[in-house]
Amino acid sequence: MRAVIQRVLHAEVKVDGKTTGKIGRGLLVLVAVEKGDGEKEMDFLVRKVAELRIFEDEEGKMNLSLQDIGGEILLISQFTLAARIKKGRRPSFDKAEEPEKARKMLEEVASRWRGMGIKVEEGVFGARMEVSLLNYGPVTIILDRQYGGENDR
Repeated sequence: MRAVIQRVLHAEVKVDGKTTGKIGRGLLVLVAVEKGDGEKEMDFLVRKVAELRIFEDEEGKMNLSLQDIGGEILLISQFTLAARIKKGRRPSFDKAEEPEKARKMLEEVASRWRGMGIKVEEGVFGARMEVSLLNYGPVTIILDRQYGGENDR
């Protein structure tokens, strides 16, 4: 799984002009499920996003997690994060998981966050979405297998 995590003051997603998800302070999480992803990758993403200490404490230091601040998540499926651009000019999306499996995995990710008491809003899988946000910091983190693994805590 690849994810782009942005710390936001607020974020919103619309499909066909209608809001499908809207959050206040928290994280906008764009995720691509890649072929070969499974339970281990879901566990890592869920835990890392919930526990990542990128919110400021009273001294202005990034010491607090989403859970610490009672923040929210706006989860957006974005298969284009699985793009490979090494050859040519047109991105290859061969590494992206089949849509139905990816959709089920992202539903499970959202469910696990909700089970942790985190408010989760979502886009619409496979839809053309308009995402707006106010990135605070700015703080943007890329989460990918090459940047972390099961022993990365």
